[in-house]
Amino acid sequence: MNGRTILRDVADAAGVSLRTASRVLNDDHRVAAATRLRVQQAMRELRFQPDEMARSLRAGTDATIGLIVESIADPFFSALTEAVEAAVAVDGKSVLVASTHRDSAAERRIVDRMLQRRVGGLLISPTGDDHSWLANTSAPVVFVDRAAYGLEADLVGIDDHRAAVEAVNHLIAHGHRRIAYVGDTPEITTSAARLAGYRDALTSSGLRVSEELIRSDCAAAPAAGAATAALLDRDDPPTAIFSAGTRCSLGVVPTLHAHGRADIALVGFGDFAMADTLRPAITVIDHSAHEVGRAAAARLIARIADPELRVEHLQIPVRLIERGSGEQRP
Repeated sequence: MNGRTILRDVADAAGVSLRTASRVLNDDHRVAAATRLRVQQAMRELRFQPDEMARSLRAGTDATIGLIVESIADPFFSALTEAVEAAVAVDGKSVLVASTHRDSAAERRIVDRMLQRRVGGLLISPTGDDHSWLANTSAPVVFVDRAAYGLEADLVGIDDHRAAVEAVNHLIAHGHRRIAYVGDTPEITTSAARLAGYRDALTSSGLRVSEELIRSDCAAAPAAGAATAALLDRDDPPTAIFSAGTRCSLGVVPTLHAHGRADIALVGFGDFAMADTLRPAITVIDHSAHEVGRAAAARLIARIADPELRVEHLQIPVRLIERGSGEQRP
């Protein structure tokens, strides 16, 4: 082997993660005895000499966690960030927050920078279609709100498919047959699940899925508003709309009111400010960012304390709040 042996060389030789090798180096009692012996043997065989200065700098790694979201300007992620900060503060930790803006390259750069700052763990709302590159990261990872591809790791979120089915079934139960869908791109795993739930709810009720009523390219409120206006201008407009995200609802609702069509039934995915004060007030699937944030923070703290925990996918319950808009009949 050329050059100085580093801890990653030891981890590779022992067939363990870099994090496990680091814990052996730091005499962490949570590493299984057999694993510890294997790592120690690799250290001897490779004549590994630890960098004592680096070890001393690592003493405070667990004091900070990294939180990586799509955008802190998004109402959901803003509330989630607030919840994470409050939850980890109780455990004496602080939070570094960064936004990816759906740029997978930026996500990698952010992760690298946070690891360089020796964060104790990472909460990530993933973007992109491959996260296998996180497999050997030096800090534990918990995904939040969205599933990731290529890596088996803890996930805290909700059952988006089931929640969407509930929303659309609610509109069907109130007599609607032409129900439009306004949502984000299916490249986002949560949006894909919500669109699938919309389709499945219609099909299960014996209704035809009308592709012309589906607008699945609305990443922000202006796009959702434009999509809603186009739906209203049809010769056969929908009698109801399922708005599959908070940002979508912030475009759908004002457009309905601007066109004098507040009579069209609406169920929104995710609550938002003043939704309960409009006329009619907006019926929503209550997708609590605070509950998701608190649960994700708790899971990461537990994962930091015990890296050998079994991987879990935790789903936070949601509820449909009837306020009037979703109960209007055609």
